Amino acid sequence: MSEQSAWTGFINRIGFWGIVIITIFAIALLFLIYPLFGMIARSFQGSEGQILSLEAYKDFFRLPYYYRTLKHSFIVSSLTTLFAVLLGVPFGFVVARYNIPGKKILNAMVVISLLSPPFIGAYSWIVLLGRNGFITNLLRLINIEIPTIYGFRGLILVFTLKLFPFIYMYVQGALQSFDSSLEEAAENLGVSGIKKLLTVTFPLILPTITAGAVIVFMTSMADLGTPLLIGEGYKVLPVLVYEEYMGELGGDAVMASAMSVIIIICTLSVLLLQRFTIGRRSYSMSGLNPPPIKKLKTGPFIFLTTLSYLIAIIALSPQITTIVTSFIKTQGPIFVPAFSIKSYTDVWYKLSANITRTFLYSTIAMVFMIIIGMFTSYVIVRKKSNLTVVLDFILMSPYVIPGSVIGIILIMAFNKPPLMLAGTASILIISYTIRKIPYIIRSSTGILYQLDLSSEEASINLGVPPLKTFFKITAVLMLPGVISGGILSWISTINELSSTMILYSGRTGTISVAIYTEIIKDGYGTAAALASILTLATVLSLFLFNRLTKGKGSVI
Repeated sequence: MSEQSAWTGFINRIGFWGIVIITIFAIALLFLIYPLFGMIARSFQGSEGQILSLEAYKDFFRLPYYYRTLKHSFIVSSLTTLFAVLLGVPFGFVVARYNIPGKKILNAMVVISLLSPPFIGAYSWIVLLGRNGFITNLLRLINIEIPTIYGFRGLILVFTLKLFPFIYMYVQGALQSFDSSLEEAAENLGVSGIKKLLTVTFPLILPTITAGAVIVFMTSMADLGTPLLIGEGYKVLPVLVYEEYMGELGGDAVMASAMSVIIIICTLSVLLLQRFTIGRRSYSMSGLNPPPIKKLKTGPFIFLTTLSYLIAIIALSPQITTIVTSFIKTQGPIFVPAFSIKSYTDVWYKLSANITRTFLYSTIAMVFMIIIGMFTSYVIVRKKSNLTVVLDFILMSPYVIPGSVIGIILIMAFNKPPLMLAGTASILIISYTIRKIPYIIRSSTGILYQLDLSSEEASINLGVPPLKTFFKITAVLMLPGVISGGILSWISTINELSSTMILYSGRTGTISVAIYTEIIKDGYGTAAALASILTLATVLSLFLFNRLTKGKGSVI
């Protein structure tokens, strides 16, 4: 038997979907597993070339300079999560249960605030509460000095105001599917008021709250841009990883690798703990009997409505601040009370390439995500096996890996022949695809579980080949939802900073990198103009998402 006929026989045996599974595994092996295990192996290298050494890990837990940053990260992330829950749960409950006017507007404000990156929030609060901020200077006129926005307190403030919308959206979603008969039964048993909330309502939505809390914790734990801008002397682990790898004197790749492994272990542990403790207490609610919207008396109505919109405005203040300041004249880091569009003209002449690259790279990555995500989702749902379960786990793993770590593992793997990708646009596109593809996979699998298998079976029974059936029927039915997931991935990608900071070169800088660079150079006007462009792109993308989902889609 010739090699060609043997190859043909092999292909016929495994079929098209077998080839798809092998291809996706090969992609995951090359761009995710190989770089990740390469970094893990690197973390066990000794200073004298030993292959298996715990030297880096011993140094991390022995030297205060290192292990203190881990403590700082846990403190910041834990307090951020606590305050986000304390703010997001009551806010979501009030908006969901009472006759607050303009709920769609409120939700839109919260969603828009959620989709912008935390580092833009950090920049905005620097403009407002920094050493030369608007509010800071205003209060100085009346001899009031406020605490600095920099350091520990600033990190907590910025992260809380940026991330509590996760909790709000999760609570909103849970209460919309809540079955009021459960509360009615409690009332019939004599349980009402606060006791009913504490013993019936909140325990039922607790799994949802913890899911949102985990996202808040992992996001604040992994974020790089915000602590770089306002952390100052209060260093957290992602900043130290970045400094160790990108150090001016060559850095310490081994220590950076060890710390990256520690970050992954921390975020993965939190996720597994949440799923283990809450998974056994999850409840299924149909939402067929939703609780009625309660009408408030005049006093509480005015108070809660005002408070709700005040919270939403504060959440949206980074976007508002950037848009307003982008049209104010600047002299270095100082804003002058005069209208100007110079910031936009500077962006056009100096940084237009960054804008073009951002949208180009993100669009290419989105196309790859949609193609790989659709095929992956199909084999996970329709060709379920132990192999596809493993594939699902591998491709979902970037969900718990910080962007800076993704950047480090890729640049370590592809900074030498035979696949020299460091400094190219390709490595950025690969990182975006890997980092954001979980959005597509979950969106696509959710759609597939809802699609009736009978339409595919009917097509095959009529003599249409399975592959043609997929493209003609299944893919068409999946496409609206998949594109919606793609849009959310695109929004997240254009705002990506953590991995881009590691991977970009002078020829591949994006909007996020340009914003960060301009802030560091005190180019606040230009930074505001760039941030406003990102905000506009986000709002337009969100509008398109709502049109495709007919307002029924979720950004979570």
